[in-house]
Amino acid sequence: MRTEPDRTPLPDGLGTLARLDGGGPLPELTAALNAVCEEAEDQRQRTAVALRFAPSPPGAGEWPGDVSIHEVNRWERAVRRLERLDNVTIAVAQGTCGGPVLDLLLAADFRIGTPDLKLVLPVNHGQFWPGMTLYRLVRHVGPARARRLVLWATDIALPDAIELGVIDEVGNDVTEAVRKAALARGGLSDGEAAIRRRLLEEAASAEYQDALGAHLAACDRELRRLRSSAPGASAGTAAGRAGAAG
Repeated sequence: MRTEPDRTPLPDGLGTLARLDGGGPLPELTAALNAVCEEAEDQRQRTAVALRFAPSPPGAGEWPGDVSIHEVNRWERAVRRLERLDNVTIAVAQGTCGGPVLDLLLAADFRIGTPDLKLVLPVNHGQFWPGMTLYRLVRHVGPARARRLVLWATDIALPDAIELGVIDEVGNDVTEAVRKAALARGGLSDGEAAIRRRLLEEAASAEYQDALGAHLAACDRELRRLRSSAPGASAGTAAGRAGAAG
């Protein structure tokens, strides 16, 4: 069983691009996703993590197939691990993609699709698979639109994926699209990407007063970061310490 994804560095040291087989067996895909997360977590510099999915092979089986609940749990934990990385995550899908691809698109920060993209919904024995894809879909598009997809649809065409916000950008040159996305969105470091994700998640349910403290803490952290990175900040700080000592 292959558990190591095909990984290549992005240009200019912007991050890593990992190619995952969305049509592979669930245990194999889980191991590959965990390997991507482990590598990202071990990096000292928080660069972007990009996932690229090839089109599903013709006649690909239903998702996730004949698996155990323990294998499903391990998969859900791996997706959540990706979702909580300090790194900015980018997902790229092309052609007709099914199975776990929607799971990973919804877990990523930025999503790129090719003009021929069609997302096949995760279906097992004719029924929408009741995994955490369903949860993320409701959080992402709202209960009404999620209900229509879950109960009546079999796939999401590209125009609908764009309208729903499942795809953020469309392009033929995937490599260039990933490079631009990493350059524009990969600057968040030291946990800042994870902090902003958490603030976004909590905004849907937290009361204003409950959310205020977390937002003020994030603002304070950002102001301190900006001051420390400003030209002459180190010299000014050193001079201030020297003056105080004198």
